[in-house]
Amino acid sequence: MIELIVAERCTDCGACIEVCPANVLDPGTDGLPVLARVEDCQTCFMCELYCRADAIYVAPDCDRRVSVSREDVLASGRLGQYRRHSGWDEWAEHFPNEQWLMETVFRRAGEAAAQSRAERPEGLGGKK
Repeated sequence: MIELIVAERCTDCGACIEVCPANVLDPGTDGLPVLARVEDCQTCFMCELYCRADAIYVAPDCDRRVSVSREDVLASGRLGQYRRHSGWDEWAEHFPNEQWLMETVFRRAGEAAAQSRAERPEGLGGKK
C-alpha cells in the first residue's frame, strides 16, 4: 500500500496521479501529490514505477497500512528500489525487466497466505 511521498524529492510531474488505476492520489494545493484515498490502493506499484524522482514508497503489504518513517525509508535505500529491480527506464541496461514473473510471485504469495490461514488455531480465523 502506498505509504509515503517525500516532498523534497517530488518534481510535481503528476505522473503518479495519472497512472494510479485506483485514483488514490490528488494534486495538492502546493502542487505536490496528496495521499487522498489510501484505502483504495491496490499495491500495484505503478506510482512508484513512474516516479522518476524516486519520491514514492509503496509498502508490499496490500491489506493494511504499515507505519513507516520518512527517515527510515530514506536511510534504507528503498526509494526507487522497485524501479531499479524492475529494469525500468534508466535501469533497463542494469537490471532485466522481469515484470512477467509477477504472476508467479502473486500465486506463491496467495498460496502462502492460504497456508498461514489454515495453520492458525481455532478462534483466530483458522479452520474449525
